[in-house]
Amino acid sequence: MNTRKPTLEKISPEFGSSILVRKHQIDSYKEEKKPFWHFHPEIELVYVNKGQGKRHIGNHLSYFNNSQLLLIGSNLPHNGFTDRLTINGSETLVQFKPEFLGDHFFDIPEMEAINKMFELSKKGILFGVKTKQKLGKKIEKLNEKEGFKKILILLEVLHGLAKSEDYTILNADGFAFETEPQDSAKIDVIFKHVNQNFKEHISLDEIADKVSMTVPAFCRYFKKVTGKTFTKLVNEYRIVHATKLLSESQMSITDISFECGFNNFSHFNKLFKEFTGKSASKYRSELKLMVQ
Repeated sequence: MNTRKPTLEKISPEFGSSILVRKHQIDSYKEEKKPFWHFHPEIELVYVNKGQGKRHIGNHLSYFNNSQLLLIGSNLPHNGFTDRLTINGSETLVQFKPEFLGDHFFDIPEMEAINKMFELSKKGILFGVKTKQKLGKKIEKLNEKEGFKKILILLEVLHGLAKSEDYTILNADGFAFETEPQDSAKIDVIFKHVNQNFKEHISLDEIADKVSMTVPAFCRYFKKVTGKTFTKLVNEYRIVHATKLLSESQMSITDISFECGFNNFSHFNKLFKEFTGKSASKYRSELKLMVQ
């Protein structure tokens, strides 16, 4: 079996439109059968008004609870974001090619800020509360508009995002993935397996076998493509799941560490602090203080 097939997502807007807008409501929300790990030349704007989920964008892994607004640049690998939408929740996805208004439209002086933002979005941009409040409703309106009006509103949204000072770059240290189309199918298999099995021990033999490689070849390959060791990635998945449980459940921190696949509590604490910058108990107490 040839695993070297691209997981390049082909995006087709409706006839007569150059941008694709999809809105999922809570009652219509079904997990789409798209590759777990995929990329595309289109820029993707994602707005979730009420929901929870884990985001995995490039090298960045984290959990969100409530709402989020993201801009994901061309060919930045990512997977689905929302585990579930909450009451009155919806997710709006807007996808468009960087040159959807012509090859040089964004090169004109008036578009300089948006053009710079497109470049920055190749590392993934997460916008803050102020920007979400200001632009969220406008993004949701895109779903109801057609033709010229849709383009105008999208330009207004992009202008608002480009002016925002309220954002975080998700892959600020640069981006380790080599987004070679032939690599992404293998990476898809690996991440899918980790996502389904991170609570158990995953041996290197087991994961190398999944992609028909020897263990030394797999370790070299994984480090080259992702910039981190396989053990580090599995631990990151576990810690992100722990942040989810700390915010959503009443479980004790010890129980959470075992639930996430750690069999040593002090090892969990050490890794949690490395990954989030604070201990699990401090993380939970700060969550309680934060008003969403």
